Amino acid sequence: SFCTLLEVWHAWSARPSISCASLHSRSSAMSELRHKSILDGTPASKLFADAGLTYNDVIILPGYIDFPASDVDVSGQVTKRLRLHAPLLSSPMDTVTEEDMAKAMALLGGLGVLHNNCTVERQAAMVKSVKTFRHGFIFNPKSVGPDTPIAEVEAAASRLGISGILVTHDGTHHGRLLGIVCSKDIDYVADKSRPVSTAMVKRENMVVAQHPITLADAKAKLNASRKGYLPVVDNLGNVVSLCSRRDAVRARTFPNSSLDDKGSLLCGAAVGTRPEDKKRVDALARAGLDVLVLDSSQGNSVYQIDFLRWVKAAHPELQVIAGNVVTADQAKNLIDAGADALRIGMGSGSICITQEVLACGRPQATAVYHVARYAHSRGVPTIADGGLRSVGDVCKALALGASCAMLGSMLSGTTETPGEFYYKDGVRLKAYRGMGSLEAMSQGKESGKRYLSENESVQVAQGVSGSVVDKGSVYRLIPYVLKGLQQSAQDIGEKSFANVRAQMWAGQVLFEKRSATAQGEGGVHSMHSYSKTLFASKL
Repeated sequence: SFCTLLEVWHAWSARPSISCASLHSRSSAMSELRHKSILDGTPASKLFADAGLTYNDVIILPGYIDFPASDVDVSGQVTKRLRLHAPLLSSPMDTVTEEDMAKAMALLGGLGVLHNNCTVERQAAMVKSVKTFRHGFIFNPKSVGPDTPIAEVEAAASRLGISGILVTHDGTHHGRLLGIVCSKDIDYVADKSRPVSTAMVKRENMVVAQHPITLADAKAKLNASRKGYLPVVDNLGNVVSLCSRRDAVRARTFPNSSLDDKGSLLCGAAVGTRPEDKKRVDALARAGLDVLVLDSSQGNSVYQIDFLRWVKAAHPELQVIAGNVVTADQAKNLIDAGADALRIGMGSGSICITQEVLACGRPQATAVYHVARYAHSRGVPTIADGGLRSVGDVCKALALGASCAMLGSMLSGTTETPGEFYYKDGVRLKAYRGMGSLEAMSQGKESGKRYLSENESVQVAQGVSGSVVDKGSVYRLIPYVLKGLQQSAQDIGEKSFANVRAQMWAGQVLFEKRSATAQGEGGVHSMHSYSKTLFASKL
């Protein structure tokens, strides 16, 4: 009734008002709570002033929480031009990253870096496999002419791993569209010598889109049509591009995928820094590579600096990650030569023995802090590479200045790594080896180039070979890591790791050095037996 409405209006009018001043006051109060006025801890600048420390030697002190963990932005800059939703890269090791791992990392928002302990042709083929795994628009779709025998169409579909091929009047990518042939159209054709035009779905029975059209509109039309493919044609009926349901499903399933400006997955690959490696770079660039990683255990060399300058001149479209480095002086030389990002780490990996054998390197937490501090002043992102055993170590690396972390041992033994599982004493295992191991260096010269020793008569091992326990799939592991990062930033009291680093540089994120006893206290102890399950999904 009118009277009831009037009473409601009077009640609403009489409510306590929230003024801009009160909102500002609340914001100021929260800011004061967040600010550490009692510096009960050690700033990073003091902590790393002298002694060399590893991740396990330090712990981050908590801050003030006024937000849920789900609000935390964990994204990170991987190069000057590229940013990842998940600040994680897979290491370019031949027991960690080939095309399956690279696809998974990119789909999950990170970046896979393909190893180079193989032929140029093999590595370029892996890059193509990653770049064609998910598309926005396919601008050069596989096409055949109407007289092509069905047998040739089947062979092409099998070779390319696709189920649909366009039929154009002249068999070219952008010819006039006549139809499409899918595996279901020709599976039961007995005479494979018949021309494909006798089995294809004709143009008049197809759903097509008119160019120009946005990717979002194309996907919407594809979903509405319930077809597997949506050709996009111009006013003359010529093919402009193709949209695939498979790619649309992947886009929906993995909304934070790492993509280039054409909607394809981002891909990285490692190369050596010898003159003959220029041909490898050319081949990788032709295959569509996005990020080139100059792979050397000690990156501050004339070989890498000269090679870096050549790459930036010959392939300016490539983002180049240089390294590895552990000092600001090393970093300076590579940044001056044009590096778009730096890898930090020398001898800290679980399978690396460089520090033990060559007495050269640096404890990883100290290396990350000092290199990242200098690179930050130059506007260059850094990647912590090595010494990461758990989510906590990744959190520390990102809090100490690295914008991303490269994972090797944490990903080893997952389903997507190269190699086969095997059983030993009832345990399911997979091989894992350092690129400085004699086994890796004897497989090809590329691994030896990383240690500048490919032509030496005596090979000095800087890594070991071994096995690791089955860890399951990275499609479960990476979401666990990302959720751990969110909860870590929440405990620190910042909504992003960019904020964590900013506050660390300002002396507001504090640390403490841990004794060996304290490190033991921070893990599981005083238990007769226990089961350590790291994550579970709520149904």
